[in-house]
Amino acid sequence: MLTFTTHSPEETIALGVRIGNKLKKGDVIAMQGTLAAGKTTITKGIAQALGISETITSPTFCLISEYYGKMPLYHMDVYRLEGGEDFVNLGTDDMIYGDGVSIIEWSEKIMEELPSRTIKLRLTPQEDGSRLIEIENWNNGEI
Repeated sequence: MLTFTTHSPEETIALGVRIGNKLKKGDVIAMQGTLAAGKTTITKGIAQALGISETITSPTFCLISEYYGKMPLYHMDVYRLEGGEDFVNLGTDDMIYGDGVSIIEWSEKIMEELPSRTIKLRLTPQEDGSRLIEIENWNNGEI
């Protein structure tokens, strides 16, 4: 497991850029963390690394946002889904097994539907305002 601590939104975005620079087509990131843990903030950095200039916002109400840069970014929020069956019924297989990067917020609800190669990224706000960021199943080299 890789562990990082960020102390500001800017540092969280910068870590996202470092992560995004190492991602390759077909990578899936399962993000986990409480409300306001920084999931969308780190996604902004990943999007920057992928050459995406659009503003990244949480897809809570639309469920999936698609962005295009060096490769597609599929940003999903499954908070409002009941579970894995709802996720599959969205037609997400084409994204997860496609030519882009998939980021799934609130992935705890649908982990059984994700490939075994899925990168798990957990964000935990700390009492001092920093964020602990833990990454499991990372096989893309140094960050």
